[in-house]
Amino acid sequence: MKTTLEIAEKQLKKNGYLAINVPEGINLEHEINTLRKEKNAIILAHYYQESAIQDIADFVGDSLALAQKAAKTNADIIVFAGVHFMAETAKILNPTKKVLLPDLYAGCSLADSCPPAEFANFKKKYPNHIVVSYVNTSAEIKALTDIVCTSSNAEKIINSIPKEQPIIFAPDKNLGNWLIKKTGRNMVLWDGACMVHEAFSIDKILKLYADNPDAEIIAHPESQSHLLKVAKYVGSTAGLLNYAKTSKAQKFIVATEVGILHKMKQEVPHKTLIPAPVEDDSCNCSECFYMKMNTMQKLYNCLKYELPEVQVAADLSEKALVSIEKMLELSK
Repeated sequence: MKTTLEIAEKQLKKNGYLAINVPEGINLEHEINTLRKEKNAIILAHYYQESAIQDIADFVGDSLALAQKAAKTNADIIVFAGVHFMAETAKILNPTKKVLLPDLYAGCSLADSCPPAEFANFKKKYPNHIVVSYVNTSAEIKALTDIVCTSSNAEKIINSIPKEQPIIFAPDKNLGNWLIKKTGRNMVLWDGACMVHEAFSIDKILKLYADNPDAEIIAHPESQSHLLKVAKYVGSTAGLLNYAKTSKAQKFIVATEVGILHKMKQEVPHKTLIPAPVEDDSCNCSECFYMKMNTMQKLYNCLKYELPEVQVAADLSEKALVSIEKMLELSK
């Protein structure tokens, strides 16, 4: 007879997550808290996760803050409620720790837009260029990178590079173009993008703004340039949250993944937050399908069976670690 773990591993290979029914009537919050303490596990969650996961996490943040937290944790197990490249980064920073991702299929359209073999060939065309890559990339891309960045520190990292040094920036062309305007650097850009941040409708946003002239448009720099031009503030996920807290404005049209509104509402309950509309008439906000693949049920099974586990080959991890550590050093 197969053990429960063997059954779980078989289901994992088929589904990418543990499709084991949670007992009816179970208090998921209580059970997750119990397992977390028993196993000395930490739950790290991105702002784009579902509200229940954000509320139960030990720490909620953007990509930079999550990487910094992962680098410093004393936990034996890191449960990363985010997408695959985030858990992969945590594993690279903690090669001896067990890193779990509730759903292995929780990917990233931006990371997928930069295949390693194609990027390696692209890089060969510019042998004198230093490579700065956004954290939304695979370990293979990070291994081909000199310095990793996030939207929180990208401008600082670009400005830290001598002006005479040519740069390749990958994979997000929208963030890259925004950085070119902010820093004045003429960088070579990889042609990648995030489907979530390219889904916004500028016409609908401007109409919404016309109906709410007292609102401020705030946007993530992964958005297209025509949206960034009309935004009052452009910044990382954490930057948008902080701006909503510090701005004197009482109403905001928020152009990033809708999950951030949960934390924003907690931080500024007295302010009005309006999700920026998208082109698709079937929904009124931009939601990341991959981020929402993680659920409380999957989080529970993940902790209980300590699966799915994220692995990175040792040689690849060592190469990728160099560019990540450079980012963390520059971000101090």
